Amino acid sequence: MADIRKITLPNGSVYNIKDAYARQEIENIQTAISGGVMFMGETTTALTDGATTSTIVINGSNVTAVKGYLVVADSKEFVYDGKKWIELGDLSLIGELGWKDTASTEYTPAGTVSKPTFTGSPANVTFTITEDANGNYKPKGTVTKPTFTGSNSTFNGKFTPSGSVGLTNSNKTATVSTTSGTATYTPGGNVTAPSISMKSAGATTTVNSITAVGDLPTFTTTVTDENLTFGWDAGTLPTKGSNTTVKTGDASYEASAPTFSGTGVHLVTGNIAVPTSATFTGTEGDVSVSGTPNGEVSQPTFSGLTAKIEGSVTASGDVSKPTFTGTKATITVS
Repeated sequence: MADIRKITLPNGSVYNIKDAYARQEIENIQTAISGGVMFMGETTTALTDGATTSTIVINGSNVTAVKGYLVVADSKEFVYDGKKWIELGDLSLIGELGWKDTASTEYTPAGTVSKPTFTGSPANVTFTITEDANGNYKPKGTVTKPTFTGSNSTFNGKFTPSGSVGLTNSNKTATVSTTSGTATYTPGGNVTAPSISMKSAGATTTVNSITAVGDLPTFTTTVTDENLTFGWDAGTLPTKGSNTTVKTGDASYEASAPTFSGTGVHLVTGNIAVPTSATFTGTEGDVSVSGTPNGEVSQPTFSGLTAKIEGSVTASGDVSKPTFTGTKATITVS
């Protein structure tokens, strides 16, 4: 983790970072060792930061603490300032790597797992079929032939199978003339295009155009030689252009009614035979039908043997053990 001891603001001002707690601890240590430091060894007396214990046990003997004494207690370093003990550090926090410049190890970070296979042996399935009134199917049997029961009936009547149709006609005429008579319809002509004009203009407003969008402000931070530098660029504002009128509402329009102009013609009918009535003349005959038109068909029945099917199978085999194949890599810390 990087350290920071100075800060440079965007205006170029440089400030040192002051740690009041660290300064006080340094001052306490400097006071404690102002007359020199003497390492006394490892003590079995329990010490804590700020402890005022003046007599400690070193190598089984009582020792009266003097300003500048440096001892180790439970992997922690303490120095005596003449009144209290000041903790300098905890040696237990330093692992094996704390005494090495580099360390490395191999591991397999990625790879593939082989697909397992199943190996089995064939097995026979045995079915047992027995007669059972409560079985689940009837495999064979016979179906009775249905019978039809009905009664004879005779139907009598008359019909006219042939004859002739007589028509009474009335002659009509039809003529088309564009030169005489009153016009009865206008088969063709032209429709004039309507005139479309604006009834009322839509609402408008004036906006300013932008000729340049400007630049966004930027903020940067860099750390060089434990100096944290803040960088700031205010950017530029957009550049205003000329005024432009734009519509904010739709206009309304109106159209004139179109006109139709064509040429009328006069229709007159003549000499067209149009039936006004019809007659049919035929010879009547007799008809007779007999047979068995209605009755009932008996429902067929099926006679078979009910059976019950039972079976079982036991599958057996082995699933191969999958294997992992990967590529070794080396992790190095320093």
